[in-house]
This record gives sequence, structure tokens and C-alpha cells, in this order.
Amino acid sequence: MNQPISTPITLIFGPFDPTGSDGLPADAVTCAALGGHAIAALTAVTIQDTAESESVFPCPAEQIDDQARCLLEDVPVGAIKVGALNSAEAVSAVAQIAADYSQVPLVLHLGAPEITTEQPEEEEEEEVEDLVGSVLELLVPQAHVVVIEARRLTQWITEEVLEASGLTAGPQALQAIGADWVLVTGSPQRPGHLVNILLGPDNETFTWPWVAPPERLRDSGGLVAAALAALLAQGLSVEEAAKQACAHAEQALAQSFQPGMGRRIARRHPSAS
Repeated sequence: MNQPISTPITLIFGPFDPTGSDGLPADAVTCAALGGHAIAALTAVTIQDTAESESVFPCPAEQIDDQARCLLEDVPVGAIKVGALNSAEAVSAVAQIAADYSQVPLVLHLGAPEITTEQPEEEEEEEVEDLVGSVLELLVPQAHVVVIEARRLTQWITEEVLEASGLTAGPQALQAIGADWVLVTGSPQRPGHLVNILLGPDNETFTWPWVAPPERLRDSGGLVAAALAALLAQGLSVEEAAKQACAHAEQALAQSFQPGMGRRIARRHPSAS
């Protein structure tokens, strides 16, 4: 599955975002910008504009499984990127695929969970807890690289979603449950200065400066994760792929644009600076 091919291919698990700011359309552009090609297993369809999401329609777990396996039996995949999943059943299906294709590097983006919004608030909170718990239990232990924003990691440890086991550094909490590498984006180093931190399986640590975009955009972790997976598919080491992915994401965010009345969108295929 990892033999060199002329165009490195990345399998994307993620939702269809009609604005093109995140999910499958955006990740496909990221892969193309880095010289690769994306194939995809759809996890959900959203009804949204650039300001907010109105509804989320999850795909059945069986459909996600069938689509991914159909592609994997046909196409040599160099890396897998897992984005937003919308149910514990979907997580289980993707986890089984990851186990069956464990030789393929898996990049897991731990972003904000998206579930159906047409339900009582208490049920929604319970569903989010179950969803996050399933991801931590079934997917993190199989991840070659986990990508997460610093503020989300801090929140999960503070709220005891993640058990830090007495460790003060956040990335180790994810390694403790099985992640090989952890890339934390936007970690405060000192007032006004952010860094991206990559922690390896032998406690090796790499850091790169991170310039926060001037305006609030959507979670930039999905962009970093897609770029990282596309570069791993080319055969780069995790350190080099993470370094280049962060640089690509920073450039794309710096060239963001505002097509509507809501949030800005990263230019996933940035022009040369």
C-alpha cells in the first residue's frame, strides 16, 4: 500500500462543508496544492453558510464503511486523514478500517464535534460526550499523528475529558492512551507568542513559531491535519511533514478571504509569497 506512486493519494474521512472552508472540498484542495490527490468517504452533509451551521445530516456507519473499503481495495493509499465524525457507530466503523489498514499512517484531527442539532440540549451534551469518548478510546490509540488545538487540549484536560495522570504537559495525555505523535497547534509560549509543538514516541520535541491569523477563522487544525496527511503520503518523516504542513497552513491562513457575511476562509491553494 505504501509503494511510491506518481501522485500520492490520501483518503479523507470527513463531512461535506458546502462553503468549502472545511471538510472534504477544502481537504481535496489542500492535497492538490501539495502535489497529491484526495479520495473520500463522506461522514455527513451540513446545511450552513459562512456564519453558522444550521443542520448536520450524518451518513450511516455502514455507508461510511462500504465507501472507504471500496476505495481502499482499488486505490493505493499513502495516508488517511480522519476529520469530523458524528456518531459512536461511525467512530467504530472507521476504527475497524484503521485496524485493517494499520500499515497506512493515520492522521486524526481532534476538532469540535458536530452532531445533529435537532434534539434537546441534555441529549445533545450526552451524545457529544459519547462521541468524544469513542474517539479517544477507539481512534487515538491507532493514530500515527493526532492534531489538536492547544485550547481544546487544555479544555479537555481541565474538564477531565482527558485524564492527564498527573502530567502537566498536555500532549502526553494523548500519548498515554496510545497516540504515537501529537501535534498541538497554537500553544502559548509567552504573551503574544504562539508555537506549534510536535511530541514524538521517544519524547522527542519539535517546535515552530505560529502566527495567529488576524481574524477569527474556523478551527485551523483541520487544515494542518490535511496538509500533514498529504505530505506523509509522499513518504516524508513525521517531523518534516509536520514542519511543512504548519508552514503551508500559516501561509493559507495569512491569505484568507471573506466571501460572505460570516467567517473568513483560508486560501487552501495559496499563492507563492
